[in-house]
Amino acid sequence: MTTYRNIHDVERNENSIVTVGTFDGVHRGHQSIIARMKKLAEEVGGRTVVVTFDPHPQIVLNKSGREPIKLLSSISERIRLLSSMGVDACVIIPFTFEFAQTPAETFITEYIFNKIGVSHFLIGYDHSFGKDRAGNDSVLQNLSSTLDFTVEVVPPLMFDDARKISSTQIRAALKGGDLLDANTMLGYEYAVEGIVVEGDGRGRKLGYPTANIESTEPHKLLPKSGVYLVSAMIDGVLKYGMANIGTRPTFTDDLHPRLEVHFFDVNSYLYDRRLIVNFHNYIRPEMKFEGIDMFWSQLRDDRDVCEELIAKRYQEPRNDIEVSL
Repeated sequence: MTTYRNIHDVERNENSIVTVGTFDGVHRGHQSIIARMKKLAEEVGGRTVVVTFDPHPQIVLNKSGREPIKLLSSISERIRLLSSMGVDACVIIPFTFEFAQTPAETFITEYIFNKIGVSHFLIGYDHSFGKDRAGNDSVLQNLSSTLDFTVEVVPPLMFDDARKISSTQIRAALKGGDLLDANTMLGYEYAVEGIVVEGDGRGRKLGYPTANIESTEPHKLLPKSGVYLVSAMIDGVLKYGMANIGTRPTFTDDLHPRLEVHFFDVNSYLYDRRLIVNFHNYIRPEMKFEGIDMFWSQLRDDRDVCEELIAKRYQEPRNDIEVSL
């Protein structure tokens, strides 16, 4: 996949199958759009182009007093996911307050048609764009006759009878500890990318050394506080471990949750390494213990649960969509 961070660098191709969106998480709903784009591209001999934005528009347009949005994927994660799905080109438009004032018709004409080229435009069922989010499928249909491209609205993908798959639903599932639901809607296992930073060394003293992961994306959503079965590639080998997300109430009064991972059978020096931590199972909520012995005993129980889950993962066939971050 070719990635463009400046739209002026894009070589115009009038036979482009284009979609536009933030694509936070690149979940199964997004994947259905991409699958349709690829099918069209194969039929007409065109290229697939995803136009996205960085930073996320809600970060730029966030109103004072509102909690900033937490992201399912950083821009680098989005790029890797889109590339792994076979998209031909990704155009990243810097999102600023000034850009947000661009009328929908101007955006389609000057950015999409003039700079990229378009023969087919695909849009999600609920997507809107342009100033005041005035752009929708009706605006596209009006422009399509003048600019000679087709418009296709991709219907929602349902998770169950009540829920359409969306970034909002996935965020809610992660915040609520419904990791299985979140991963099912994503089509892959949720991951947090970060750098291993130095901690206080308490885990090592207890016989459970931990890697303290500091996310490389300041707006990244951490799942609900608690203990999880996780994995990461370390020195080219998949290693499992148990992670704790929380404020460590047994020992401290941290205001902000941390991500700490105890990897099984890993003796490598991990400081300053960049790791991608994949979340497989939610084990239990974070707890405050009366003493070290109770805490240590719980860690042993947690490890036993994790090892049972690991064994089960290798016994059962996997039906989820494999997407590597």
